[in-house]
Amino acid sequence: MNTPAAARYPYVHVDVTPDEAELLGAELFELGAQGLEERDDSTLQHAEGGAARVTLVASFADEESAQAAVVALGDRYKPRIEHVVGDEWRDGWRKYFKPMRVGKRLVVKPSWEPYEAVAGDVVLTLDPGQAFGTGTHESTQLLLGEVETRVQPGMRVLDVGAGSGILGIAALLFGAKSVEAIDTDSLAVDACEENAAANGVSEKLKASTLPVQRIEARFPLVFANIEARVLVPLAAEIARCVEPSGLLLLSGLLHEHADPVRAAYPGFEELARPTRGDWSALVLRKRANG
Repeated sequence: MNTPAAARYPYVHVDVTPDEAELLGAELFELGAQGLEERDDSTLQHAEGGAARVTLVASFADEESAQAAVVALGDRYKPRIEHVVGDEWRDGWRKYFKPMRVGKRLVVKPSWEPYEAVAGDVVLTLDPGQAFGTGTHESTQLLLGEVETRVQPGMRVLDVGAGSGILGIAALLFGAKSVEAIDTDSLAVDACEENAAANGVSEKLKASTLPVQRIEARFPLVFANIEARVLVPLAAEIARCVEPSGLLLLSGLLHEHADPVRAAYPGFEELARPTRGDWSALVLRKRANG
């Protein structure tokens, strides 16, 4: 009996500067990309060309659409197609993902790695699957540090663009009462639910693809680790979800994008702007009359 050949999945790789990454990422989605990974010096798989470069890795449904994207991009960025065969993507990155301490108490541990906790550790077990969020990216680490220090027992939390659920689950482990986690990707919803179960917080986390525009409740803590190109157009809707005097934590911002994003949230005072590497986060408090 013949064994069927493993499927080959095309990915378009483009090396750009950090300043070019956001616009080109949007262009790749317009050209039909189904998903986008951004690699730099802080990610598990690094960019080609060192700290001054970012590699965008865009997945496409088939070879034809990937080739069409390469033609459309032309010689501006020298795009190239690489292939993943079968399910090798599932395991290729796992060898880089080890238990790591983020902040003073939080330890993020992959589900397949053992870890011997010490006194005071808060251990978050994670298997991100195809969703964004292992805790290795600096933008995620910035918000994990804020979650550790700013979550108060009994808080209700909204996680916009939840990815793997890492931020919402961390909030629950630090005492939050409940988390509503929303993401446009159904695979992220699956990852949130699986990771919540692995950490024993399933009954406290509700994950869905509900758009932020349809969220009716107001929350004392809202966080969004997305990108400036999303945080700015959705500013009014995200801001609406924060209750008066509530906290809003925003990340996924290259330094030069922090000011434009800050300007999109005029009803808030800025409490802090932590940075790590090339990335900034904003810690904002909604004005009491907001």
